Amino acid sequence: MIFTRMIITRTPLRITFVGGGTDLPDFYTRHGGSVVSAAINRYIYIIVNKKFDSKIRVSYSRTEIVDKVDEIRHPTVREALRLLELDGGIEILSISDVPSQGTGLGSSSSFLVGLLNALHAYKSEYVSNETLAEEAVKIEREILREAGGKQDQYMAAYGGIDLLQFFQNGEVRVKPIPLNTERLKYLRDNTALLYTGVERSSTDIHTDQISKIDDHIQEYLEMKKLAEEFAVKLYASDIKELGEIMDRNWMLKRKLSGKITNDLIDRLYIRAKELGAYGGKLIGAGGGGFLLFFIDHNKRENLKELGLRQMDYDFDFEGSRIIYYQDR
Repeated sequence: MIFTRMIITRTPLRITFVGGGTDLPDFYTRHGGSVVSAAINRYIYIIVNKKFDSKIRVSYSRTEIVDKVDEIRHPTVREALRLLELDGGIEILSISDVPSQGTGLGSSSSFLVGLLNALHAYKSEYVSNETLAEEAVKIEREILREAGGKQDQYMAAYGGIDLLQFFQNGEVRVKPIPLNTERLKYLRDNTALLYTGVERSSTDIHTDQISKIDDHIQEYLEMKKLAEEFAVKLYASDIKELGEIMDRNWMLKRKLSGKITNDLIDRLYIRAKELGAYGGKLIGAGGGGFLLFFIDHNKRENLKELGLRQMDYDFDFEGSRIIYYQDR
């Protein structure tokens, strides 16, 4: 097989607006699920390079140099190489725009989707967004048996602002929400993304959440309904109405597990509303990471009182893409 010399992929992170949790298979296989999410211009970059020797070098927060795929400690790298039947003579490097774990922005799935995209290109194979997402789901949920849903893999692969629909038979439908330039600016200007500085394990939260799904079916059903409502209202509703839907969604979500929120997050949320926010939520599974608030642009400065770092963002409409390709 002839391998490409070097590949670099860029894969977006995502923010979830409404419906997160209804993409858990323990719920959607019985009731279907709906989530509204947006990919943002914060990225994970994956570099894949052909090595001169037969060893495998993997560099992330640590560096591994091994002789065989089975010796790789990073689970998703190991399983991606196995899935694509690649062995030695390869170097893999990852770079992230934000802390790489525990932020709630879907970084682990973005890492894997970007890696799969790079490895396919390395083999001179070009695959669809759907294939990238499904392969990532297969590795994370089936092979590694990590608890979690399916929205992150699809958002990383497709990008955009989307209504994701999860059907009982396992089918996923990605429905883009096309907004004009003025509307996109309105959403950017009237939202605030704040980093709590608290990192957490989404797998632990999802495991606890899944164990209690049967006790909260009504909350999940309401969140699914709110996601479908939010997708329609994104086109024209004002920031107050959108924020109020987010607030209702957060009040439902925080009931699903005792690990989703804590005293610090609750205090920050309450104070943000006192400072003018209409509503918001923790991004991702919960417990820490980033808070997203819907707030009038002329009141955003008020949120500085919270003492959190604000991260400006824009939307990404490209999904995972190859930004550098060098032949042998």
